[in-house]
Amino acid sequence: MFFVVAKTLGVMAQTPNLLIEMLLVGVALNWTRWRRAGRIVSTAAAVAIGLFAFTPIVNLLARPLEDRFPQPHLTDAPTGIVVLGGAMDEAISFQRGQSSLNEAVERMTEAVALARRFPEARLVFSGGSGRLHAAGTTEADVARALWLSLGVPADRMTFESRSRDTYENALFTKGLIQPRPGERWLLVTSAMHMPRSVGIFRKIDFPVIPYPVDYQTGGVPADFYGVRQAARSFYVLDAASHEWIGLATYYLTGKSAALFPAP
Repeated sequence: MFFVVAKTLGVMAQTPNLLIEMLLVGVALNWTRWRRAGRIVSTAAAVAIGLFAFTPIVNLLARPLEDRFPQPHLTDAPTGIVVLGGAMDEAISFQRGQSSLNEAVERMTEAVALARRFPEARLVFSGGSGRLHAAGTTEADVARALWLSLGVPADRMTFESRSRDTYENALFTKGLIQPRPGERWLLVTSAMHMPRSVGIFRKIDFPVIPYPVDYQTGGVPADFYGVRQAARSFYVLDAASHEWIGLATYYLTGKSAALFPAP
């Protein structure tokens, strides 16, 4: 039930969707006797859309998430590398017969680079399907095909294919690999997704070393000036608002160890 409610309300509550919903309500009110209210609502929505689309204001939401956990300095080889799903579209992969990756592709490619850097480390992928309706395949199936095509030996890889969200990623992966005290496990996921992921792994007592990838900001002053492309801005806004809502939801439902986990 949590999964269905979170998926449904999460889509509706993300900032880009709320702004469009607000604009549509305002336009609709313009055709009623509440025209004055309609003008106010639609104007406010249009201004907000313009600000988020063309100014760097979205980075005020994204940067704190991406800067929360810095890149680790790896000297000793880890026991293993846990890679969270979310970098592919399993439905399109199934329909087209090839791995279809999205903007978070670095989760998959950096994992392979780490596996080559640390040849003794175990490579673990966690991801079933985050869709409300089955896609005919899982993210784990797509990940297996992709990594095999990139030359990763089959005996180095382990796949968890039941999880539908980040909490289940952590829970099912822990049950699958049974980490022991003293082992060092890297956690690879998008930088914006890392705070929520770490909070969940800590909650279930699975210590991990955060290894963020898939940055959407540069971590430099230029993040906060200049004109932006609307499509890019709304992608970042969508991702950042999803994570802030997720941080609050997971903490309030007892699935995360902190509201905004820190190193």
